[in-house]
Amino acid sequence: MRSTKSIRTAKIGSIMMAAALSGIGVMLILFPEFSATTLCYVLGGLLTAYGIIKVVGYFSKDLYRLAFQYDLAYGALLAAVGLIMLLHPEGFIAVLYIVMGILFLADGLFKTQMAIDAKRFGVGKWWLIIALAALTGLAGLLLILRPFDGAKAVMILLGISLLAEGVLSISVALCTVKIIRHQQPDSIEAIYTETKGDQEV
Repeated sequence: MRSTKSIRTAKIGSIMMAAALSGIGVMLILFPEFSATTLCYVLGGLLTAYGIIKVVGYFSKDLYRLAFQYDLAYGALLAAVGLIMLLHPEGFIAVLYIVMGILFLADGLFKTQMAIDAKRFGVGKWWLIIALAALTGLAGLLLILRPFDGAKAVMILLGISLLAEGVLSISVALCTVKIIRHQQPDSIEAIYTETKGDQEV
């Protein structure tokens, strides 16, 4: 039996970071005049911490192996973007919306694939994940294209995107990360390896 500490840390940390993203999103929707420089500092710190948690989640090997399966590279990318935002906030403002849009679009696509895997795995709420992933991906695409004029409109769109991303991440953590106190180490991987070996014979 192995410790579930890393899995629990990744799950709780993901929910907390996602809730913070949602909170910032609501704030931007209500107060679109928020300073872009201050926003870079806030998002930079949050994305750096979130990226680290995602990497921890990747190595935690939760029971279903669904929620964090793409998070080694994506977590590292989030942490790198967050550090750049913290170190060069003024220079980052010009590309803030495009970069955030790419991140949200990418996560929407990753989560769509994860939802399909979750359906095959028998997770009942896979349809909720795929719906939220589509919404998040669409919001990210709109951030990249920016069809609306005006700084306030774009800031509101960023807020909607952050809110969608946060709700998506919370749903994924709650629906697909299962913590079993006496989980055997790599039990699913062992079963998969054994089955694959039988097929090759």
